[in-house]
Amino acid sequence: MTTTSNNPGETSSSRDAADLSQNGGPAETARAVAGNVANAAEQAVAKLPEATQSTRAAVEEANRAIQSGSDEALMAGTTLSVGLALGLLLGGANRLLVILALIPAAAMGFTLLDRSQGRTPVKRG
Repeated sequence: MTTTSNNPGETSSSRDAADLSQNGGPAETARAVAGNVANAAEQAVAKLPEATQSTRAAVEEANRAIQSGSDEALMAGTTLSVGLALGLLLGGANRLLVILALIPAAAMGFTLLDRSQGRTPVKRG
């Protein structure tokens, strides 16, 4: 369907084509989007070492806290984490959230298991 304009011989579809050629069209838009994605990826890669170091520090601190905790505190924490995971599972939460809720339970449970078998924790660092 074409519509006429005030200028004789010009239709809206010919005006749209002229606008696309002036703005660069889809190819220019794709290039601009690709450039934006590349810039975002470069910024993310630049921040990756800092994020890795802070994550490692947080995991080491959590491990120290677990290792220094009493058996009763570890039992309570393990029970709480497993209960939270079961509640999420029964509540229909995403399985990824259920797995994430089980990570502290596993860490505390393995620490309790090591203590009950008389193993000493490995010193790192």
